[in-house]
Amino acid sequence: MVNKDELDYLMLSGIQHFEFCKRQWALIHVEQQWEENVKTVEGQHVHRTADRPFVREKRHSKLVVRAMPIQSRSMGVTGICDVVEFIEHDSGIELHGAEGRYIPVPIEYKRGKPKKGDEDLLQLTAQAICLEEMLVCEIKSGYFYYDEIKHREEVIFTQSLREKVRNVFEEMHQYYDRRYTPKVKTGKFCNNCSLQHICLPRLMTKESVASYLERKLNE
Repeated sequence: MVNKDELDYLMLSGIQHFEFCKRQWALIHVEQQWEENVKTVEGQHVHRTADRPFVREKRHSKLVVRAMPIQSRSMGVTGICDVVEFIEHDSGIELHGAEGRYIPVPIEYKRGKPKKGDEDLLQLTAQAICLEEMLVCEIKSGYFYYDEIKHREEVIFTQSLREKVRNVFEEMHQYYDRRYTPKVKTGKFCNNCSLQHICLPRLMTKESVASYLERKLNE
């Protein structure tokens, strides 16, 4: 269990950066660097519909809450759910200001289509863990809505996904506490990274940034 002051909580969304590339995560969340590209702009466009803070609307047997703030003391993370649908069900939980009982279901909006890696799965699972901790309930599944395919994909929150989320956040805290930006293996995926000009992937395969700068200064 992570025992952190709230000021030291990590951003939940960072888990997808960390899973995709640990160096990318460190550049964004440790060194506070960011550089937009087409993918990040498209991603922001997809979120505009979902990100309407504190909007709560009733649709038949469900309550829809957008941009819901969440956090987990046990993992030391904070973030926002794009959408949480509270489905009316006898086995659900009570909600302040609402009649009946509800089961919470997190829904994350993404550009493109389902990824081959686990980065999106870990982010949604982390949201579920936060909601479970805050609402004292169990959440078995959630959904992604991918902009390219225009329909929902269900995710079952397995024990292995939950364990991986906790292990990854523990590793992220270790890097963050040390203010450490790791080196990583480069690949084709670097070409689509919004931070490739800051990261300097070509230099990492040949020499360290420090030695490169020293060499340039001595030329």
